[in-house]
Amino acid sequence: MARWLKQSKTVEERAEANKQVRLTVETILADIEKRGDDAVRELSRKFDGWDRPDYRLSQSEIDACIAQLSEQDLTDIRFAQTQVRNFARAQKGTMQELAIETLPGVTLGHKHVPIASVGCYVPGGKYPLLASAHMSVLTAKVAGCGRVITCAPPFNGKAAPAIVAAQHMAGADEIYVLGGIQAVGAMAIGTASIKPVDMLVGPGNAYVAEAKRQLFGRVGIDLFAGPTETLVIADETVDGELCATDLLGQAEHGPTSPAILLTNSEKLARDTMDYVERLLKILPTGEVARQSWLDFGEVIVCDSYEEMVEVADRIASEHVQVMTDRDLWFRDTLQNYGALFLGPRTNVAYGDKVIGTNHTLPTMKAARYTGGLWVGKFLKTCTWQIVESDEASAMVGEYASRLSMLEGFAGHAEQGNIRVRRYGGRNVPYGTAASPKAAAE
Repeated sequence: MARWLKQSKTVEERAEANKQVRLTVETILADIEKRGDDAVRELSRKFDGWDRPDYRLSQSEIDACIAQLSEQDLTDIRFAQTQVRNFARAQKGTMQELAIETLPGVTLGHKHVPIASVGCYVPGGKYPLLASAHMSVLTAKVAGCGRVITCAPPFNGKAAPAIVAAQHMAGADEIYVLGGIQAVGAMAIGTASIKPVDMLVGPGNAYVAEAKRQLFGRVGIDLFAGPTETLVIADETVDGELCATDLLGQAEHGPTSPAILLTNSEKLARDTMDYVERLLKILPTGEVARQSWLDFGEVIVCDSYEEMVEVADRIASEHVQVMTDRDLWFRDTLQNYGALFLGPRTNVAYGDKVIGTNHTLPTMKAARYTGGLWVGKFLKTCTWQIVESDEASAMVGEYASRLSMLEGFAGHAEQGNIRVRRYGGRNVPYGTAASPKAAAE
């Protein structure tokens, strides 16, 4: 039976915090709906201390941001974007369009239609998370989306040069320096200065994630991507220092980021806990990581590998890092996760920053029913049909007529009946079910 050597905040404590977030977001979105740009401006001043006549950057401002980066910075961004672009193109290549004759004279098919207008949120209040620009903007462009706009909060009182560079290099059509609920709300609802989008994507804090949840339906969203989560699954093939490093590497995201160790070794569990305390004393972001570990860190010891899988699937973590003597077995057995990182030679930071898979992933147990952001999220798979012979239309019309009347839908039945009359040359009394052709003859 699984044993918790360290537990996180209770479900009740988390639920109360989530309730306050929901109420705050609901109030703010209603204000944006009512007052538009005026509300957005007030919120930006209040939460980010940021105001300017137009939140959209001009081309000269974009160029100035890019000029602040070194050539090595730009080379590194290009390298990361190449990896993301190549993988997104390969994924798109797996999405084949379809046309198949299912009956003589009847052809059915589907095609993949890019979403016309996408709003990408790039978090950057505490850290300038430029990688989110690659993951959202660039992937949308690979999908073929016509208009891709981005919002990122100011960093240290100005536009974050690295984020702006990444947004521009990824192909953003409009770049706004605007953060939080006000950014997400403005993109979805629209204001006098920001034309609304059809879909919102990108990670963010609990408030951004909740804003996306409340706006879903008005616009599409990628998924619920709230505060980052990491689950390290390990056995004694690795050591406590490596596990602790990988846990804290994600805990530094913010004070509400769950970091969980799942192991079948109590020795590794205790060694990892010891290393966490040692590393927190020297980690430059240790203050944030310590709060995250204190409130949301967990250490779980299981009796078997099979039990580790059961517990991991219940957790359904955003990131699952596997370092065991059977990594590929875990890959083939686990069901609920945002992304897998297999073996000690890779880690979540590779996926976050550079390796090419998308880092916008499901949180809050959403991995039970969805994967992460990918090129397919920006494509609508839409079906089509064509009937090219009189015989096919009359034959299908018969079935449609009878099945519609079975449900009580006479109007539906008449859509089939009129075609049986016109293309089949048969008299079907109005508002009745068409009899089978053989019986009619």
